[in-house]
Amino acid sequence: MPEVLLEFVDRVAVITVHDPDRRNALTLDLSDQLVRAVGRAEEDAHAVVVTGAPPAFCAGADLTALGEAREEGLRRIYAGFLAVAGCSLPTIAAVGGAAVGAGLNLALACDVRLAGPKARFDARFLQLGIHPGGGMTWMLQRLAGPQTATAMTLFGQVLDADGAVRHGLAWERVDGGHDELLARAVELARPAAEAPRELVRTIKATMRRTAAMVEHSEAVDTEIVPQVASIETPEFAAKLAAMKARISGHP
Repeated sequence: MPEVLLEFVDRVAVITVHDPDRRNALTLDLSDQLVRAVGRAEEDAHAVVVTGAPPAFCAGADLTALGEAREEGLRRIYAGFLAVAGCSLPTIAAVGGAAVGAGLNLALACDVRLAGPKARFDARFLQLGIHPGGGMTWMLQRLAGPQTATAMTLFGQVLDADGAVRHGLAWERVDGGHDELLARAVELARPAAEAPRELVRTIKATMRRTAAMVEHSEAVDTEIVPQVASIETPEFAAKLAAMKARISGHP
């Protein structure tokens, strides 16, 4: 049955949209499940990896559901990838196949994207005769710039793994199959998984705030309060003591 799977690898939550026969197309039910999976990850994990069961990452919204949707239905379809976009934990998309339309939105909703050799980033809205939705134009322009966003959205350009890396849409290409891609995503998430959970969440929240700032001084003022708070934690004291011990040569 179509479902969203949730697995914990150490302190990394791996969320898999699992409907391979329909190329993981988002239905109302799958979007609802995605919302719940993100909520569950928020309770315990330090980082989140989002992927789709091979062969696709996510082929977009189910065309039947899309054709029947009006504003309420569309917003319910959006809810899945918007839950990922709003996640307080750092998120990584492991894109092993096509990410189309709403599936592209799901990839864009993550903080970092890894692209397997069969990855495809395809806006597709115009070709279907539908206006982009779910904030795609905003996300794509912020990540890849207006020229790349225009080429993809209005001129039908599709980026493969190398193109996505070249245009800043993906962090890196990962060769091999889905298992290798997923392993690399979990490895990339490890520093966040090993760090204090609240520190990770606070840094991500700060980055969201400073991203919209113009003045350097405003960012300094925004960072200083949580930085002082982190210096006062037992975790920092332990790491500082360990560092001093290594420098002095004592175990």
